[in-house]
Amino acid sequence: MAQETTRDDSDSPSGSVVSPIANGTNKKDKKSSKDKSSSSKKRALSSGERRSSVSKPARDPSDKPEESPSKKKKRKTSSTAAAVAAPPTITEEVSPSTSVTRSPSPVIDFDGLSRPSRGTRERLEETEAQKQERLDKMKGAVRTLLECLGEDPDREGLLATPERYAKAMLFLTKGYQENVRDIVNGAIFQEGHNEMVIVKDIEVFSMCEHHLVPFTGKMHIGYIPSNAVIGISKLPRIAELFARRLQIQERLTKEVANAIMEILKPQGVAVVMESSHLCMVMRGVEKTTSSTITSCVLGCFESREKTRLEFLSLIGVNR
Repeated sequence: MAQETTRDDSDSPSGSVVSPIANGTNKKDKKSSKDKSSSSKKRALSSGERRSSVSKPARDPSDKPEESPSKKKKRKTSSTAAAVAAPPTITEEVSPSTSVTRSPSPVIDFDGLSRPSRGTRERLEETEAQKQERLDKMKGAVRTLLECLGEDPDREGLLATPERYAKAMLFLTKGYQENVRDIVNGAIFQEGHNEMVIVKDIEVFSMCEHHLVPFTGKMHIGYIPSNAVIGISKLPRIAELFARRLQIQERLTKEVANAIMEILKPQGVAVVMESSHLCMVMRGVEKTTSSTITSCVLGCFESREKTRLEFLSLIGVNR
């Protein structure tokens, strides 16, 4: 008979014998534990609070996501502890005569002038004699420009050009002398309306502040009221007010949106502008078919994608 050979446990490299049955059991245990942990994570996510779709505060303060009660309690506790720990500070006293010079809007001045400077104030409040003095100064500057270009400002075709150009520039920048509240003139009505209102294809003409040449295009304005509506003719008038200044398209779009948001206090405002800039058509890159589109969305238009897409669809941007 063949002699049976037996293997000692000490012959194995690790000094112990690993049973294949035990090895399979360990793998199953590991797999089941992973399944349990993943299922518990899923249950935690499903049973937990839903995360807000607005992860970061929007540009408009009213669009900040609401905090859960637990977070509010934690913040309140931490703020209370910080107040106790912090030493008392000296607060600056404000005299009763101090008046507020800025509104909550980031770009519109309290009196509606937008970016008012010393020169803007002087132009707004000047007398007839001062107006004539300003015109004469501009005429002299234009005459100097003509001479620097190599032209003869005294020839027949250019005799009245300095005056014509000066008056034209004053007209093209008349928005500096206009006030948002005067333009609206109380045309806000409590109608209990809370559906979208759009005025589209508003023709806009403005002057590029970089090269003093025009850019022209169309502006679309939409808003969702909070019961109050504004006279629809006021929306093109507000657009005209800010366009009749030295501008860039990005700032013009934002100023119109913020002005409507401040005056009307709606649920949201959306402004889209498409224009052609002569500074890149007549000179520079000379791209005659290019157009520039800018947008500014505030309130519910920024926080709700469906509302924003509805507006873009109605004005024809998505086509």
